[in-house]
Amino acid sequence: MDFLKAILIGYLLGSIPFGYLMGKLYKIDVTKYGSGNIGFTNVLRVIGVVPAAIVLIFDVLKGYLATYFSYTLGGEILAVVGAMAAMAGHVWPIYLRFKGGRAVATGLGTILFLTPKITLLAILLFIAVVYITRYVSLGSILCAIFVSAAIIITKQPLPYIIFALIGSILVIVRHKSNIQRLLAGQENKIGSKVDTKGGLK
Repeated sequence: MDFLKAILIGYLLGSIPFGYLMGKLYKIDVTKYGSGNIGFTNVLRVIGVVPAAIVLIFDVLKGYLATYFSYTLGGEILAVVGAMAAMAGHVWPIYLRFKGGRAVATGLGTILFLTPKITLLAILLFIAVVYITRYVSLGSILCAIFVSAAIIITKQPLPYIIFALIGSILVIVRHKSNIQRLLAGQENKIGSKVDTKGGLK
């Protein structure tokens, strides 16, 4: 029963589309502009810095809370179950017909609870990569790889290692189109804007 609770609560929390809801406050459907994504980066391009920051905080928070709640139900194993469910919810949200984001911020929230020290290093790496390259997608991909490697190297509990590997693969797969644009030199850099009056994706 606790196993099912972890999955259900984690998935429903992860499914809350804060980026989409923020767009509605501004009378903009973010799924129809820019990349069509409901995450921080597209909200930043379509709406602006403050709304994007709020979306980022809440997306991280839902991952953290899902993992925390599941941990209270049954320790490390259920924490990982809830964390994975939250990421799945963000990627395939029931509230948006299973069309969601890339699970980066939500994944950040999960590892913030599981391994806060590694999370801090991942955040620093992300900031450095984005500052140097201006590519949020590249920072996200490299951080996903780093987190898996760091969790393995520091000999974290086996459930954490399994989660890190699955979560990292999910994040990287969800960035498939970004990887293709990066290789082609066509990826948008942070700071680029979307014209919501005529800039449909």
